[in-house]
Amino acid sequence: MQAINGDIYGTTSFGGANNSRYGTVFKITTVGTLTTLHTFENTDGANPEAGLVQAIDGDFYGTTVSGGSSDGGTVFKITAGGSLTTLHSFCAKARCADGSNPWGPLVQATDGNFYGTTAGGGGTCDKGATPCGTVFQIRSDGMLTTLHTFDGTDGAYPLSGLVQDSNGNLYGTTNSGGDLSCDISGDGCGTVFRLTMGLGPFVETRPTSGKVGAVVIILGTNLTGASSVRFDGTAAKFKVVSKSEITTTVPTGATTGTVEVKTPKKTLKSNVVFRVTK
Repeated sequence: MQAINGDIYGTTSFGGANNSRYGTVFKITTVGTLTTLHTFENTDGANPEAGLVQAIDGDFYGTTVSGGSSDGGTVFKITAGGSLTTLHSFCAKARCADGSNPWGPLVQATDGNFYGTTAGGGGTCDKGATPCGTVFQIRSDGMLTTLHTFDGTDGAYPLSGLVQDSNGNLYGTTNSGGDLSCDISGDGCGTVFRLTMGLGPFVETRPTSGKVGAVVIILGTNLTGASSVRFDGTAAKFKVVSKSEITTTVPTGATTGTVEVKTPKKTLKSNVVFRVTK
């Protein structure tokens, strides 16, 4: 993922300093200069399979499939300078209530919390003896809450992360489970699910930064009839393309801040700050 400083940040599942087999976090510039920011040592996590998300605090957050204090994977944060903190270590036992082995990335929702999935753990699964995974919420201070435990009939083994729709809800997929009769193995063919946390609608800008005059697409829900678009309070000219899309340009005098769209029902704010560049 490209950070607000323009550099690109990512993970490797294996390798690292001292012939490590536990993986790394790296950054690379757009001209190809690569820096290894952290080599995992198993105790602080191992084998990240997912990418990173840059949070509103500027730090990067991610998951590892294994390692940590219980070898069930971790949630971690790392600064742009490479200082890593393990926020949570998942349990490696089969029926750990908090889940185990997160394969997918995190998403920071509009409430500021992070949401993710674990492929295993979570307690009894009707599909078989092996637990089917969980959906969890974790705060930036490391407090984790298990929101849902899959039981097979509603899905099993989520390997990907979640996305937040502009309607406020979170959506994801499971690798198997659901209709168990859909294949001869009886494992099920997977599900698409929605998680409702009571979060309100918002708008999303594409991209999330740009110069004055740059074209910006605003995505949202029920945008028909929008009467104003403002970049940190500065009014912008715009066109409603559809009920889910508005096109606009960064107005003269705009400063870094929230983008707001006034609709007939309410004023919607952007889920992240729009950064006005020079």
